[in-house]
Amino acid sequence: MNSIYKLLLFFQKRGYYVCQRIADKLGIRAKVVRTSFMYLTFVTLGFGFALYLFLAFWMRIKDLIYTKRSSVFDL
Repeated sequence: MNSIYKLLLFFQKRGYYVCQRIADKLGIRAKVVRTSFMYLTFVTLGFGFALYLFLAFWMRIKDLIYTKRSSVFDL
């Protein structure tokens, strides 16, 4: 049972960051973005979840490409 809570905590820490970044970009609360994804998932039978995973993947790739470097020699 403890491993289930650890898995749930892992997904809560890592998964909600996507919604937080989208909310910060749009200037709205993260709770609104999370509930929108949940409703979209229920209404479209999984499309919202697929969209969420795509955005998480895209943000991860963007972070890997556009990292701030302190100098030219950090390449």
